[in-house]
Amino acid sequence: MAAALPSPHVHVPFPRIAEFSHLIRERKLNLEIYFSAECLDSLSAWDISDVRDILSYRPSLSFHGPFMDLSPAAMDLQVRQVTIDRFSQTFALAEILRPRCIVFHSGYEKWKYSLRIDTWLERSINFWEPFIERAAKLGTTIAIENIFEDEPTNLRMLMEKIGSEHFGICFDTGHFGLFTRVPLQTWIDELGAYFVELHLHDNDTTADQHLPIGDGVFDFRSFFAAIHGRELVHTIETHTPDRVIRSMEQFARFMQDVSRDSAGQNRAG
Repeated sequence: MAAALPSPHVHVPFPRIAEFSHLIRERKLNLEIYFSAECLDSLSAWDISDVRDILSYRPSLSFHGPFMDLSPAAMDLQVRQVTIDRFSQTFALAEILRPRCIVFHSGYEKWKYSLRIDTWLERSINFWEPFIERAAKLGTTIAIENIFEDEPTNLRMLMEKIGSEHFGICFDTGHFGLFTRVPLQTWIDELGAYFVELHLHDNDTTADQHLPIGDGVFDFRSFFAAIHGRELVHTIETHTPDRVIRSMEQFARFMQDVSRDSAGQNRAG
């Protein structure tokens, strides 16, 4: 019997869940819920209750935490404290909605840190350790997303130093296309063991276009083949209903092709 295909999550900002409630309920979508800083400041208990009603079919959930202006390894202690406060607000919501993963940004930009990975790394470890303890208590996993990294070294070093099953990588296919020329296989070789979530969207390498998967230049077939069999959160991050639907169709096709190819190789072997 063929293995069931993974059912992807769909990225949606918290305030737009009600707007897309018909599509969400009709398709019983799993969700990655994004909480911006503005959203965190305006949320009420009623808002959470309304969303729980919409999600009464009990989907699988993941979170995307706030990121604008935040820096986990900030040199400025006040910026660091604001980042702690925002991430703590996100964890408070995780205690209610119980996501599988919570995605955060690393804050690493090589020029900002004058190519000193060690400076960023030391401050990052100190920042993340208390949150990893909270994640373990909740049974969730923190997933650090590649953003401006042009190669995977800093993220690999962070994973190796932390060494926790509750701390991993969210690999973003769109950001890979924009910011790196290092081969995809190198990223998989260095970070694949730490993948816990994937952000799936596409572009033509000129902008972060969030195209449906397969509509840009990223090699999804090879990527899915390389990680086939891993139990990961697959998140479609394409931002409009029509792109979400197309991405879900393309995702299913890619995954079916990879499963069929894998089954054929197993029989031949």
